[in-house]
Amino acid sequence: MKVVWRDIRAARNTYAVLYAACRQSGYQLSLSENPDGNVICYSLNSINEPQFRSEIRDAPGITIVGGPHASACPMEVAEYADYVIVGEGEKTLPRLLAAIQSGSTDPIPGVATGAGYTPPDHNVLLDGYPCFLEVKGYLEITRGCPHVCAYCQTPRLFGRRMRHRSIDAIAGAAERVSDARFVTPNALAYGSDGRVPRLDRVEALLKRLSTMNRIWFGTFPSEVRPDWISDEALELIGRYGAGRKIHFGAQSGSDRILRMINRGHTRRDAEEALDLCRDHGFLPIVDMIVGFPGETEEDIGLTMDLIRSIVRHGKVHLHYFQPLPGTPLAGAEATPLPPPIEKAFGSLALSGKITGYWMEPGRRFLSMPHDNEDV
Repeated sequence: MKVVWRDIRAARNTYAVLYAACRQSGYQLSLSENPDGNVICYSLNSINEPQFRSEIRDAPGITIVGGPHASACPMEVAEYADYVIVGEGEKTLPRLLAAIQSGSTDPIPGVATGAGYTPPDHNVLLDGYPCFLEVKGYLEITRGCPHVCAYCQTPRLFGRRMRHRSIDAIAGAAERVSDARFVTPNALAYGSDGRVPRLDRVEALLKRLSTMNRIWFGTFPSEVRPDWISDEALELIGRYGAGRKIHFGAQSGSDRILRMINRGHTRRDAEEALDLCRDHGFLPIVDMIVGFPGETEEDIGLTMDLIRSIVRHGKVHLHYFQPLPGTPLAGAEATPLPPPIEKAFGSLALSGKITGYWMEPGRRFLSMPHDNEDV
């Protein structure tokens, strides 16, 4: 049985993770630019899902679809895919492949088909699966998030309880790479409950890896929250990290919007984080979102004001609000940006101060540089 993984740029780290999980169960998951296997696996988000819908429907083999969009809309995806994996795939995908190979028609926990859906019967124990094997990826150190931001799928996909991979398991994966880059909803929350920092555990992790790797911590894809940035945290990152950048999400300059989206921090928290980054010699790269439902001219004016403050000493990675399925804001309409604001963003982009997109979500024409590239 030839099992292929459809090569999709946004899902390459997911491929590294599931390649390793399938290898442990005796299945080879081969990367392919075409749907040319007996079984073809896809991981889709809500932006790229429309591009692959027809291909999946017409694929000659058995199709399996997972990822954020499939997990939020399993029965919708099951209308054109043979199987839909809901949530975490490390245990579910090998289970499903075994059932397909044996010809079993028994329901698989965590899998939806056109006939119905059987909920998962487990949460993944991260230490039970390697971050990656021969196919290299990021070091996923934490899964789950206690914060329930209204626009975010993470706590809906992985739960609100943080699950951490042990330092030994992380170090074992880190031996395969020279640069350690991390996946986590909040890098500074490693080893904690996600509410109260445990910087002693963060330091233990960084100290262990510093003997093996160049460490890129607190930068994409391991951003931090602004309310977790402190003198002690920045001193730790400065002591062990290879770069002088900190990537955090402020999301809005309006406290009204921050309360509405249940962000859990204030504009002042973001401003204090900026000051701390500057004092410690770090370049802040700040995520901002525009076009939130109900965003007023006053709100966008406050966000624009914060953006102008950020770009004096840092950079902004800008997003246009996308109503993601499975979140409280699913189905909400984005607020159009006033033309003068669009023009201002264009000028800042031309000067290299912002990257990202601020119109329709599909128009991603600027990309985030790697941490070791010039910006």
